[in-house]
Amino acid sequence: MLLIWSSVFAFVCSAIAVLVSIPIIKVMALKYGYVDLPDSRKVHHQPMVRLGGIAICIGTLTALLWVNSLNGLNSLSAHSTFEFWVIFWGSFGFFLIGLVDDLKGLSPLTRLVLQVSVACLVWWMGVRIEFVTLPSVGLVDIGGLSLPLTVVWLTGVVNAINWIDGLDGLAAGTSGIAALTMFVVCLFTGQTAAALFSAALMGGLFSFLYYNFNPAQIFMGDGGSYFVGFMVASVSITGLVKSAVATAILLPFVILAVPIVDMAAVILMRLRHGKSPFTADKRHLHHRLLQAGLPHRFTVLLIYTLALWSGSLAMMVAKVPNALGIIGATTGLLGCMTWKSWRYLRQS
Repeated sequence: MLLIWSSVFAFVCSAIAVLVSIPIIKVMALKYGYVDLPDSRKVHHQPMVRLGGIAICIGTLTALLWVNSLNGLNSLSAHSTFEFWVIFWGSFGFFLIGLVDDLKGLSPLTRLVLQVSVACLVWWMGVRIEFVTLPSVGLVDIGGLSLPLTVVWLTGVVNAINWIDGLDGLAAGTSGIAALTMFVVCLFTGQTAAALFSAALMGGLFSFLYYNFNPAQIFMGDGGSYFVGFMVASVSITGLVKSAVATAILLPFVILAVPIVDMAAVILMRLRHGKSPFTADKRHLHHRLLQAGLPHRFTVLLIYTLALWSGSLAMMVAKVPNALGIIGATTGLLGCMTWKSWRYLRQS
């Protein structure tokens, strides 16, 4: 019960902090010219403030500090408490990389080197993939693969969230759904720290959508997407991969199926056409749906539905109670959205 109330408190505090801080950030960003300018690859047609990630970071981390100050972490072991602070400062480190990129601009190589450096530091401090739980086998120690797998996972998810941030509300909503799914699974499996992180992040992201859903008033920017991506990736390591659920290794991939599959497909297409994987283009799922004739808002809602559906599958994999009913509901919703998509495409 303490975990539930602490999670509710973290959610509410994070949401309020984001709602209050966004107007202040908008005023300051416009004053100093920190805006995202339109170009041929982007869908917005006027300069847009791109520092919303500051509010998400402040809201999420402040909520976690408040939970800690009220002894919400008392039930954690010393090891879990240490992991909590590693994720706390690691997410702030990734946020700073993205914020510098938003303010000054960094080359793709510089961004990647900084991301790998922070990921290695996080691994060294103990947040790492050390073993996986396989059905009919149990715990499997991955030994020397721990460092490369952890770094690839952390940086990969960070960039997957960053790359899907191409439409109003898309990254925030998709990540919020992933955080909601992780919260439910972690609550069910008793992963206290991971549940608190998920609740705080969920509150910040859902309240951010008030300003970010189409037509957006502000973007989260690289600072926001890097912060959110690292938070989701690291919490999935500590709260999902290391859990006792027999199919735990599948959970992060199923929960984050939409951004991961999108990133993998885009990389393969770019390589197939002889281009760098880091070359920006309009090959992402949301770009293709827009080009096919779907409206902006509907495209975002359709991808939300895909994220909800994959999240419900993850709940079934984790054997969350009533997961089959949730899958039935999300499958029905996905069917309705697919039918509506077909009607849009016929009219275009």
